[in-house]
Amino acid sequence: MATTKIALMEEQTYIIHMDKTKITDSDHQQYYQAVIDSITKLSSQEEEEENTPQLLYIYETVISGFAAKLSTSQLKSLNQVDGFLFATPDELLSLHTTHTPQFLGLQNGNGLWSASNLASDVIVGLVDTGIWPEHVSFQDSGMSPVPARWKGTCEEGTRFSISNCNKKLIGARVFVQGYEAIVGRVNETVDYRSPRDSNGHGTHTASIAAGNFVNQASLFGLAKGSASGMKYTARIAAYKACWTSGCTNSDVMAAIDSAVADGVDILSLSLGGRSNPYYRDNIAIASFGAIQHGVFVSCAAGNSGPSSYNDRSFPTAVKLGDGQIFEGSSLYSGKKTKQLPLVYNRTAGRQGAAYCFEGSLVKKLVKGKIVVCEGGIYSRTGVGEKVKKAGGAGMLLLNSEDEGEEILADAHILPATSLGASAAKAIRKYVGSAKEPSALIVFQGTVYVNTAPVMAAFSSRGPNSAGPDVIKPDVTAPGVDILAAWPPNISPSMLKSDNRSVLFNIISGTSMSCPHVSGLASLLKSVHRDWSPAAIKSALMTTAYTLNNKGAAVADIASTSTSKSATPFAFGSGHVDPENASDPGLVYDITAEDYLFYLCSLSYNSSQIALFSSGVNFTCPKNSVLQPGDLNYPSFSVLFSKYARNMSVTYKRTVKNVGKIPSTYAVQVKEPTGVSVTVEPRSLTFKKMGEKLSYKVSFVALGGPTLINSSFGTLTWVSGKYRVGSPIAVTWL
Repeated sequence: MATTKIALMEEQTYIIHMDKTKITDSDHQQYYQAVIDSITKLSSQEEEEENTPQLLYIYETVISGFAAKLSTSQLKSLNQVDGFLFATPDELLSLHTTHTPQFLGLQNGNGLWSASNLASDVIVGLVDTGIWPEHVSFQDSGMSPVPARWKGTCEEGTRFSISNCNKKLIGARVFVQGYEAIVGRVNETVDYRSPRDSNGHGTHTASIAAGNFVNQASLFGLAKGSASGMKYTARIAAYKACWTSGCTNSDVMAAIDSAVADGVDILSLSLGGRSNPYYRDNIAIASFGAIQHGVFVSCAAGNSGPSSYNDRSFPTAVKLGDGQIFEGSSLYSGKKTKQLPLVYNRTAGRQGAAYCFEGSLVKKLVKGKIVVCEGGIYSRTGVGEKVKKAGGAGMLLLNSEDEGEEILADAHILPATSLGASAAKAIRKYVGSAKEPSALIVFQGTVYVNTAPVMAAFSSRGPNSAGPDVIKPDVTAPGVDILAAWPPNISPSMLKSDNRSVLFNIISGTSMSCPHVSGLASLLKSVHRDWSPAAIKSALMTTAYTLNNKGAAVADIASTSTSKSATPFAFGSGHVDPENASDPGLVYDITAEDYLFYLCSLSYNSSQIALFSSGVNFTCPKNSVLQPGDLNYPSFSVLFSKYARNMSVTYKRTVKNVGKIPSTYAVQVKEPTGVSVTVEPRSLTFKKMGEKLSYKVSFVALGGPTLINSSFGTLTWVSGKYRVGSPIAVTWL
C-alpha cells in the first residue's frame, strides 16, 4: 500500500492510522511500542537530540492505530514503517452542548441566541412528572426578577417547599385528584406527592426546552460538553400531572387550564393517548383553548412520533468467534469484554430463556458468559438486569424483524449492546451452528456520524387518523440519544438494583422531540412577540428541511425497511431549522374562527362545536360550501378514490408577508405521482409588511385504479433567499 508523505512540523500530538492487516502481534501495546522504538531509531539518525515519543492511546476497534506526541522527524519516519497509512494532527475542539443546539444551528451570540433575544422574557410551562428543583440546570444565578405578569404559584408538598422555586423555576404545581380517583392515593414510598420529580422524565424535558447552559455535562464521560436548553434563559413552570402509573386527562386538562391562567407563553406536553376525533380528544380541546389565549402548544403522543436522530451516536462493535463483526449501540461506559462463550435459548436455561424471562436463565449455564436475549418483552435495561442477576458477563439484545434496524442506546448495568434485525438474524444462525460460539463487545464511546438527520423507527407515521385532511405530524426534531438533566437519586437505567447517580442522562423518545420544539417556539416568540401560535407553527413548518447533511433525502428507519426515504407521513414538513424559521418570509396564519369553520366542514354538530368555541356564540354557516382542505394550514392533504379519473379538488390558502418589501414570490411545484397540480396565481407581489394575499391550488387525479396508497409532492413559494415550502400528500382511499 502506498505511504503518505508527511510535511515537517513542530512537535505535537498526532493520531496515527495503521493498516490492521499488517499488525502481526496480538499484543497491540507491544506492537505499537515497537513502532515507537522504530521511529525513534530512524529519526535519531537525522537529529542528534530527540525527545522520546510519548504513546498516549491505542485504538483497536473503530480504527487501528495510536495517538502519540511526535517530533517532525519522528513523524517523517513513520513513512518507513510497514503498515502506516496516514497521520492527522490532534486538535483542541470547542465545547459541544447536549449537541442538539449546534445540530439545529444555534450559536451563542448570533441569531436566535443573540444577547438581546435571550434577554427577552418567555415562560415555558411543562406538563409532566414534575421537576428536580435543586439541579444546576434550574438555578437562577444572574436572572432578572420574575415578570410582574406571572400569576402562578409554587405549591408545597413532600420534599418541596416555596423556597425550591426561584427566578428560573418560577412556578410548580401538582394535579393528582384525577389520578388518585382511578389508581388510589399516591404511594409516597415511590413518588412524591408534590412537584418533585421521582421519574426523571419531567426534569429531562424541562432542561431540553429551557434548562440553563451548563458546562462539562456528560453521562459517564459520554456526550461530553455543555448541556443547554433551546432557550436557556427562559423561565420554567412545572405542572406535575403524571405519576407512577401514568397521567389522567382530567389532571392534564387542569394543568393546561392553570398554566394558561398563570401566564405561560409556551406549553409543552410530552404525553398523549389514543387517536380520537377532535371532539373526543380532551387534550386537543384544552390545547385549542390555550391557543385561543395566544399560547403555543407543543404536544407529542407518547412514542407515536415524530422524532429524529441527530449526528451523534454511541456505537459498539460485536465480534463473533468466526470473525463476523456487527455494529450495535450502548451507553455502557466500561472496557470491552474478553472473547467470551455465547449462550442463547436452550444453552442459557429453561423455557423462556430466549427472552431472558425472570427465572429462565440457569446460573451454571450463563455464569461468565455473554447471553443473547430477544428484546421486546421487558425494558432493555431490565433484560440486562436479569442477565446480571443470573451471573452473565454480558448481553446481546436482539431486535425482532418488526423492530427493524433501529438500535437505541441504554445505560446498561453490565456490558451490553442492542443490535438491529439483520445482525440479530446472523447471530441467531451463528449461535445455532457453531460448536463453541463466542463473542466480544467493544464500546466505542461518543462518535459523530456523517449522515443526519434520520427518522426514528418509533416515530408515528401518517396519515392522520383523526383528520386525514391535515398532514400529521407537522415537523420533526431531535429525539434519539438526548443528553439532559436528571434527578441524582434516580439511576440512569431506572432500575432499583442500579446504585449509580448521575446529573445528566441520555434517553430517547418523542418526549424528547417535543421540548425541542417548545424551546424553539420560545425563541421565535422572543423575536416576534406579536406572532400568533399559528404563525410560529407556520414558520417552523415552511422552513423545515427534507435533505440530510449530505444533500440526500432524509432516510426513514422504518421497521420494514432500512433504506427508504422519509415522507411527510414520517416527518411532516421536515426537520426544524430554527434560524431560518425566525425569518420565514411568509406565514400561514389561522384564527380561532378559522379552526371553528374547519370543524364545521367536518360536519360537527352544534354540541361538538361548542366544545371548542369557549363560550363564544358561534354557529356554522348554513348553505355554505365548506371543505376541510381550505383550513389555512401550511401543508396540503388530498384524498382521492383509487378509482378516481379526472376528479379534482381546489383549496384556498392565504399568506401573510413578514419578510422583505417589496417582494415577489414565484411558485414551484413538484407534482405527486398520478396527480396534476395547478396554482393560481403563479406569483404573489407584496408591497407592505403584514399584507395578505391568497391563491388557489387545484389537484386533479389523472388516471384509474392505482396500487399505491399515497404519493407526495411539494409546493414552494420562492423569492430571493426565501423558500416557503409546503408538503403535498395524496392519499388514495
